[in-house]
Amino acid sequence: MTGAPRGVVALLALLITVVLTLAACGFRGRSSDDSNPNALALLVPAYSENTRAEWTAIIAGFRQQNPAVTVDLQVESWDAINDVVRTDLQSVTTTPDILNIDAYAGFAADDLLYPARDIVGPAALADLAPSFARNASIDGTQWALPLFASTRTLFYNTDLFARAGVEAPPKTWSELSDAARRIQALGGGISGYGLPLGSEESQGETSIWTFGAGGSWSDGHGITVTTPANLEGVRAMRDLATSGVTQPNPGSTDRKDVINAFVQGRIGMIEGLPPVLETIAKQNPGLRFATAPSPTKTGAAVTLGVADHLMAFRKHGNKQNAIRQFLDYFYSPAVYSTFVGAEHFIPITAGGTRELSEDPVTRTFAATLPVARFYPSGDPGWSAVQGAIRQQIGTVAQGTDPEQVLDRIARAPR
Repeated sequence: MTGAPRGVVALLALLITVVLTLAACGFRGRSSDDSNPNALALLVPAYSENTRAEWTAIIAGFRQQNPAVTVDLQVESWDAINDVVRTDLQSVTTTPDILNIDAYAGFAADDLLYPARDIVGPAALADLAPSFARNASIDGTQWALPLFASTRTLFYNTDLFARAGVEAPPKTWSELSDAARRIQALGGGISGYGLPLGSEESQGETSIWTFGAGGSWSDGHGITVTTPANLEGVRAMRDLATSGVTQPNPGSTDRKDVINAFVQGRIGMIEGLPPVLETIAKQNPGLRFATAPSPTKTGAAVTLGVADHLMAFRKHGNKQNAIRQFLDYFYSPAVYSTFVGAEHFIPITAGGTRELSEDPVTRTFAATLPVARFYPSGDPGWSAVQGAIRQQIGTVAQGTDPEQVLDRIARAPR
């Protein structure tokens, strides 16, 4: 998942092990039986060490109810899956019938996909969070099914807040700056705010600030970068970075590093995503923390939302019924909620949210879904702009003028 928490070193090592094991077992490059309308090929990424077992259980449950339909599962690491997809799509015989990945726009532009309405029933479509359904649409047609969500919310260390005399989590940028200054003043290697502007995923942190100024990366017709609101957000981020209230070298710090430092109790505040909860539970369960809405310029609620998607390739058009059977089964509340809960993300269906109402991730993050804003993933040009943000935005913490940085990003070839 773009924006998904793959930064923890141990998890990265695990995913590499998973993909090497799967490759050794011969899962890559298998042909899809395109002559059999009831034989489906499913290609998915590994979110955790349990992903393969979870999909295997889902397929087994589906087969009990639909014995005529077979589902051939292929699992790849996030590091490998984009290359696998590019290779597999060179031939109809190796193209998966159903794919789980983040981006769908290029496939839709090439007329390769079924519209979402053709691969899942109206009850499942109506159950999707409206903002995430819109984010899976181009010009009014929904081409993909959001799988689950990752949004951001402010995580703050309540012990450090108490020591610094900060009585409440900040709602505005000015309150954030003041709280970070007080926490930084505690000394002892404590940082006020974790600002990850390194190349790992700096488009995420940057978007929190540009959205918080009322900005956007798209005007609905094309990519927008050098808008006044975007510039205001980047300037506010630069001001925080250069005021000495963040971790050292924010321009080259990756997200995984600020998460780890927060979990260790060395940072007062970070913008966190759902698996941070599991990381805390595993690595430092005694950490005293709370969460609050992301601070913005005015205090109005907005956050960054990211979703991975399921999509179905039309190919010869003979597998629509089998695909619909499988996806209707998957999005049934009991099946869907079990998968989402095991992967520690946010459900994007009303039924899944009800099923997971007591889950810590859902309790913490479900309220962020209505105010989530998104990358313009429906625009094929976003990929190049996103890459340019990753490479360029960190320089604002090193003295480069934010307007110049946004100009360079806007000129990225796409």
